[in-house]
Amino acid sequence: MGAMGSDVAVETADVVIQTDHLSKIATAIGIGRATRNIVWQNIGLAMGVKVLILALGTIGLATLWAAVFADVGVALLAILNAIRIQRMDFY
Repeated sequence: MGAMGSDVAVETADVVIQTDHLSKIATAIGIGRATRNIVWQNIGLAMGVKVLILALGTIGLATLWAAVFADVGVALLAILNAIRIQRMDFY
């Protein structure tokens, strides 16, 4: 395809493997699976905390400030949980 065609292929691809080793495809799949698992953990944690604060708010035990702190806390925990993927070994 020439230089112009390879630039277009890189721009439109979801994943670009820059080596000639086909084993990197398995590594990419492993990274994708680990990322998906962490995303589902973050969604479950966020929904669980939000439902808990909502339930406590309906019976009068949680204030607006508790909801704000819970929301910010869940966001920080989700970020810290997502950072774990950088320490995982996929080789």
